[in-house]
Amino acid sequence: MSTKLSHQELRRLLRVTLGSALGFTIAKLMNWPYGLFFTVYPMLLLGLVPVFNRLVAFQMLAAAAVNLVEVWLLYALFQHHPLPMTLGVFALYCWRFRLMASTPYFVFGAIGLVTLSTLLHFSSYPDTSPIDMITSVSLASLLSVISAALLYWLIPETEPVALPPRQALSGAEINHRMLMGAGIGTLSFIVFQVLDLRDSLSAQVATVLVLFPMTYQGAMTASWKRLNGVVVGCALALGMQVLMYDLINHFLLVLAALVVCLLVTARLHFMERAGSGAGFGAMTTVGILFGQYLLPNKDMLYGGAYRITSVAVALLVLMMVSYLLDKTLNRFESTRNAPAAA
Repeated sequence: MSTKLSHQELRRLLRVTLGSALGFTIAKLMNWPYGLFFTVYPMLLLGLVPVFNRLVAFQMLAAAAVNLVEVWLLYALFQHHPLPMTLGVFALYCWRFRLMASTPYFVFGAIGLVTLSTLLHFSSYPDTSPIDMITSVSLASLLSVISAALLYWLIPETEPVALPPRQALSGAEINHRMLMGAGIGTLSFIVFQVLDLRDSLSAQVATVLVLFPMTYQGAMTASWKRLNGVVVGCALALGMQVLMYDLINHFLLVLAALVVCLLVTARLHFMERAGSGAGFGAMTTVGILFGQYLLPNKDMLYGGAYRITSVAVALLVLMMVSYLLDKTLNRFESTRNAPAAA
């Protein structure tokens, strides 16, 4: 792995750092709730997607709009009916993962999955304001698209971007990936609801992000990288917390600490050149900790340690379930995954 970034990668590093820092700044100055959306959305849009155009912007905004309708319908119709609610969540996950596996709308599916899992979990608690959540998701999505357009104008690409090749999958392989992602995603939803794990946001997001490869082998690799990334991200955030000590009320110092963490983790992400790897895991962990848990009267020391433990347990369980589900799906011809495509 080369430790030297190309000019193109350096431009992407600057865009994702500035975009996330801008979202964080606006959310905190305006005192908007759910700062994690404003900090993490630019990472997804500018860190995972190699290009930005009208189709990408449309998918980002459409994902947020559809997510809000999906969550409203699920809770309006099935809030007090666990079985229909679970089946509804499974159906929505199937749709999203099938889009990711078989259409050009990967951004719509991926961002929609992260938002859907977060909204479903948060909105299930009676002390959560649905209006605040809807407003935060809408504003964060719009702000991410606007900031991405602005940053691509200020820091344009100077050479053609090489897009990753699309896999030619058979119908059975698409079914395998869809059911792998939807099955484990739904199980994650059930576990986090039953065990009332409202403080385990990093673990919940991790169980969604590592499903993007949609195969057992891919999930295993992504889980290990994600765990490494969470450890690095927590260590950086906690290190900044210790350095700031009782200066946490000084917003400019907090912003400077966030930018330093973003530069370090974004560099790791682009050095990997592997999509959602350890670097991206570290970057999103920093975004979640700063955006959601860093408050004047609340530090990140306990939160960081808790997140490392919860992510490790969640990913260990996920890998075991992935193995069993993969074996089961491969028993049937209509859902068999070819070894070469795993």
